[in-house]
Amino acid sequence: SVDDSVAVGGMAGLANDRVRIGAIASYEKGNDMRFPGGRVGGTGFERAVYGVHAGFKAGLGELSVEYRRQDTGRSGNPPFAMDIIYFHTDFLRAGFEGELAENLTLETHIAYAGVEHRMNNFDQRPAPAVAATRQSDTYADTLGAGLSLRFGVPDRHIRIGADFEQIDKGFMLYNPLAPAFYIHPLDRAKSDRIGAFAEARAMLGLIDAELGVRLDRHGASTQTPRFGPGVPMGPANLARSFANNDRDWNGTSVDAALRLSADLGSLTPRLTLARKTRAPSLVERFSWLPTEASGGLADGNIYVGTASLKIEKAWLAEAGFDWNGESAYARPLVYYRRLDDFIQGVPFDATPGVLDTPVEMVSAASGDPTPLRFANIDAEICGADIAFGTRLAGLLRLDGVASFVRGKRRDISDNLYRIAPASARVALSWQAERWSLAAEALAVAKQQKTSATNGEVPSKGYLTFNLFGHWLVRDGLRFDVGIENLFDTYYVEHLAGYNRNSGSDVGLGARLPGAGRSGFVRLRFQM
Repeated sequence: SVDDSVAVGGMAGLANDRVRIGAIASYEKGNDMRFPGGRVGGTGFERAVYGVHAGFKAGLGELSVEYRRQDTGRSGNPPFAMDIIYFHTDFLRAGFEGELAENLTLETHIAYAGVEHRMNNFDQRPAPAVAATRQSDTYADTLGAGLSLRFGVPDRHIRIGADFEQIDKGFMLYNPLAPAFYIHPLDRAKSDRIGAFAEARAMLGLIDAELGVRLDRHGASTQTPRFGPGVPMGPANLARSFANNDRDWNGTSVDAALRLSADLGSLTPRLTLARKTRAPSLVERFSWLPTEASGGLADGNIYVGTASLKIEKAWLAEAGFDWNGESAYARPLVYYRRLDDFIQGVPFDATPGVLDTPVEMVSAASGDPTPLRFANIDAEICGADIAFGTRLAGLLRLDGVASFVRGKRRDISDNLYRIAPASARVALSWQAERWSLAAEALAVAKQQKTSATNGEVPSKGYLTFNLFGHWLVRDGLRFDVGIENLFDTYYVEHLAGYNRNSGSDVGLGARLPGAGRSGFVRLRFQM
């Protein structure tokens, strides 16, 4: 999807009866993406991943440790107000799994993830005026651990356990050319979760049944926001107002799931009933300053949080079956989800565009007079998916997947925001023992069921074609080649972000187009 891109990577390892050790490394670099009609400015990237892992058999169990580092260098982000300068992430995990007695297994782990990243709006795009120069520094530290006991064997057991997670996060926005201007939209924010769970799996005649429940206690808090003497009166007053509000929250969530399946030879029917929850993120709850921080929506809107957000609750029902014939297969699924207190951006107040609140005034000064706030709404989603395939003749196969989803709000008459359109992907392939060739077509329907409340713009459908192939040179060494968007079709994905980089052939505020014709060659090896 980029011009002049390079990617190298590999895995290596060794093992014996008691010790296994492995390593992974990859590096990627690419220039700006091209599309029919020009270049998407600020889409170049540079990133590397490397790590080691090891396992040691000790007594009746195995101890495992893993370390992984992800380094992202200067990388463009045209749907956002700023580009990445660096993004450093460290992952560390240690675990133990072993049999304490016959049919009694202990599983435990502890994990840490640390993230530091910097972004700005002047290094990789046309620099704004001095007063509008911005840079941000963000950190997030996550610590988690869990322990469980399994009574029985993997497919017939009762399992009980507990786990916890703690997150410490902060975000500072500043002008490197004006030291007096700095502000912390999310200042020393913390969240925590501690939970317990139980699950059981058993055979009830021909039915394989799985039942699980879990209970979690959540907490979240943030400190009084800090800001410098160069911050204008509007944002400074918002910071003072937020400092006087309640900045602590706690709540309890309950999740449950029941999965039933039956092996009837070539046919396996499946049914799932579940209740799932999600606690609001720190950004959704405590973002008092109007910014584009939205959890990755990249929709060009400015958002603020709502401290009184409730926990999301979803009631799910899924039904389908797996059918496997001698030369064909099909796996259809239909589902329905009733969403209570679903978190979505809504107009800040009842008079969008009328600057009658301090939040709207500050937002308008940043270029958006109609900010959104994260709020609880009621909605429903229904849809269907299917995967299918058949052998046509000899080594010639036809495989495909298709999906349809429909989302509506239940509290008002409107469509749910940012719902993907229906799509289908079909591939005709010749699959030999050590090589294959495939021609693929991707069809995406137009999306006109958009959210009027959020001013969502409809999108057109499109059809693209790809060619892929691979050659297994020898065990552990594979050669891949491909051409994507074979006919250089211009298209725009419905969920694509909106361009914020003026140094581009895409207009400011326009949806970012998909990549034009591109090719790749990849060599993968594993020892």
